[in-house]
Amino acid sequence: MNKKEQVQEVIAQAGKAVTNAQKAQILMNALPYIKQYSGKTIVVKYGGNAMLNENLKKAVMGDIVLLSLIGVKVVLVHGGGPHIAEVLSWVGKESKFINGLRVTDEDTMKIVQMVLAGQVNKDLVNLIGMIGGKAIGLCGLDSQMIKVKQLDKELGLVGDITDVDVSLIEDVLSKGYIPVISTIGTDAEGQAYNINADTAAAEIAGKLNAECMLSMTNIDGVLRDKDDHTTLIRKISLEQADELERQGIIAGGMIPKVHCCTEAIRAGVKKVFIINGTVPHAILIEMLTEEGLGTMFVSPQYEQEKL
Repeated sequence: MNKKEQVQEVIAQAGKAVTNAQKAQILMNALPYIKQYSGKTIVVKYGGNAMLNENLKKAVMGDIVLLSLIGVKVVLVHGGGPHIAEVLSWVGKESKFINGLRVTDEDTMKIVQMVLAGQVNKDLVNLIGMIGGKAIGLCGLDSQMIKVKQLDKELGLVGDITDVDVSLIEDVLSKGYIPVISTIGTDAEGQAYNINADTAAAEIAGKLNAECMLSMTNIDGVLRDKDDHTTLIRKISLEQADELERQGIIAGGMIPKVHCCTEAIRAGVKKVFIINGTVPHAILIEMLTEEGLGTMFVSPQYEQEKL
């Protein structure tokens, strides 16, 4: 049984086997981590398969609400690729990708904006409210929060972020709400652009000087052997990330994800985690337990503070 399966089994049995005393001990063990993050800002990038499974979605939103209730300022940045693909299929439009980025013509952009800023965003806001949290849906067009230029003509309306104004996000956080942000930006002429959610989350986290960022994926993290879950690398510095890429350990689709993590670190975020969003309560396991779950990228500042 690999680590992911072990975690899932523990969670499945928790309600049956944990006594009140054990529950109290769990809370006590989490206390140092609660103190560490209380009052601090974290950014969660949410996407992939964790958006499609309703039970996983509720678990993710539950984690976010719990963190908010214990004083953590949570910013949720979401994608919605599967939802966009579904609507494109409904209208008979083929999804095309170049280097993992969706080719976005004008018709596709209308659907992207409708799905991300409409359906997906408001569904998440509503679910957070149903669980007991307070959330406000935003997108990068609001108050021209995310400004972009065209990334590549071949990709069409896919944006390369030139600036992020986080004043609106900070205002929402100051009033006790969870900002839920869909990743759409605008250029100088007011044209809307599709933006990669990992890139947007990293830029937002950097501008907010966030304590940490969590990138939810469909994999456990960075593996020395992509076919062996036991080779998970727990902690990576900026220098190590460069070396692992040179060695080919960080390769393929993991390269842009890791680049977003290291860019967030260089922008001032202390820690960035890649975690498996298909594990229930992955956010709480990573943030409030000693062992954690995925791969942590660390800044020189964080390393110095730990000495």
